[in-house]
Amino acid sequence: ALPSARTERSSLSARYGPQKNVPVELRGAGACSRQVNNYCLPGTFEAEQLLVCEVLTPGGNWSSYPPHKHDEARPGQESELEEIYYFQVAGDDGFAYQRVYGTEDRPIDVLAEVRSGDTVLIPHGWHGPSIAAPGYDLYYLNIMAGPGQDRAWLICDDPAHGWVRGTWESQDVDDRLPFEGLTQ
Repeated sequence: ALPSARTERSSLSARYGPQKNVPVELRGAGACSRQVNNYCLPGTFEAEQLLVCEVLTPGGNWSSYPPHKHDEARPGQESELEEIYYFQVAGDDGFAYQRVYGTEDRPIDVLAEVRSGDTVLIPHGWHGPSIAAPGYDLYYLNIMAGPGQDRAWLICDDPAHGWVRGTWESQDVDDRLPFEGLTQ
């Protein structure tokens, strides 16, 4: 994949970032455990607008959860970013689900079954979870960009589900993570 984003500035050229320099993060806990390869985020790779990471979710787990959004410019709280998820699912018949829903002012309602090669555009609204069906590990390439001059990934959890983050302190990270061969 060659993710890209429009920018008013053009001081950076295309360049290679070796895999050994990619920070790997285990995010969440319990059934919300996932691996995030942060290869083009602020602090990991210099870019002007683009934010890119890979999310690997063991079969049966939920990622991009609790649902969150980043569609308003609110300094220090939320950044305005559109987002695209490109999916790969393990197994010939593997599948997953992606949820996107809006606010009263900006409605959107998507619950999509996704398979390898599918893409979901998230123009605005709450998104999550990305649900890996049991037995089918899920990969998605997460590409974000926005109009702001500050390249930041600031999210706001859906208040109805944000409490879930607090439960992770008493749970272990899924022992299937990190995925072998996909870390530094």
